[in-house]
Amino acid sequence: MLFRLLTLTLLTWALIVPAATATATPGDAASAGNKGEADRSPRVPTFELKGDLAGRLDVFTTRYEDTFADIGNRIALGYLELVKANPDIDPWLPGEGTSITLPRQYVLPETHREGIVINLAEYRLYYFTEGGVQVYPVGVGTEENPSPLTNAEVTMRLESPAWYPPASIRAEYERSGDYLPRMVPPGPSNPLGTHALLLSEKGYLIHGTNKKFGVGMAVSHGCFRMYNEDISRFVYQVPKGTPVKVIRDPVKIGLSGGEVWLEVHRPKEEYPQSERERLWRLVSEEVETFRKRHPGVEVKRHAIELAVEQADGIPTMIGEQVATMAADKGARDKKPRAIGDPRQSLYF
Repeated sequence: MLFRLLTLTLLTWALIVPAATATATPGDAASAGNKGEADRSPRVPTFELKGDLAGRLDVFTTRYEDTFADIGNRIALGYLELVKANPDIDPWLPGEGTSITLPRQYVLPETHREGIVINLAEYRLYYFTEGGVQVYPVGVGTEENPSPLTNAEVTMRLESPAWYPPASIRAEYERSGDYLPRMVPPGPSNPLGTHALLLSEKGYLIHGTNKKFGVGMAVSHGCFRMYNEDISRFVYQVPKGTPVKVIRDPVKIGLSGGEVWLEVHRPKEEYPQSERERLWRLVSEEVETFRKRHPGVEVKRHAIELAVEQADGIPTMIGEQVATMAADKGARDKKPRAIGDPRQSLYF
């Protein structure tokens, strides 16, 4: 029963209430100063927005006992994004002194960049602030219990929430011969973790977890699961009323400094041919749409093919904006064309 309890994320806000908490809550990773106050600074960097691009790729050197799951929990990255970014490295035994890529460069989602944006296709949460953007890994709903595509807002912060499982979840346990109590108190057996943000979308939360494995994957019953070390700080950054937009966009394309960038996400660690073909069709459509919006771009088919072949969630530069000057015999008698006036040149 305990194993099933650890893996479950509930779908009801009406049945969740916060328990009494002290100033320093269990999920806070460290204390600040000598007063014992919890450290509420973000665990992830705040990256400057550079057009449609943010962040940078980093390198991490492993220790002998490291696994990708441990590393992700320690530095706030998802298991699957680490696996896809490092396809030739054993995620469960990378070995001593192995250099792995930390995928912290992002083509930003094509949506209003305000508050919280969750992209289900990449298992990431973007939090847009005045200083830039923070990016966190999140666990999302499975195919059987998908997370909703929605526009919502944050309605309440919960500290040390108790879990009151809905009747449907308790019935699911009973059918499998397990027993689930009507209330799971705060503590290590609570699947909501240490903190949560209640959303206006009825039945859904952004919350912690009592499992380290599963953040950055499709594992929940629809809610959005963060590491306790992240959510215990994040809830104090996000005010009530913060907009929350949930999208599903496996293909992102954007401009940064005149360069065209493409980011492609496959949904699982495996990458069958059928999924490659599906993503190629999506990429073709996105590139065509992008071309119509930005007629002064030139992209290279080979770079696009490589991005689709890997589908590793790492941005790939696929082209650039170009500008041409009109050259004809009557140019002297016409108003000169501005240097930056684009002319389309597309190879795709």
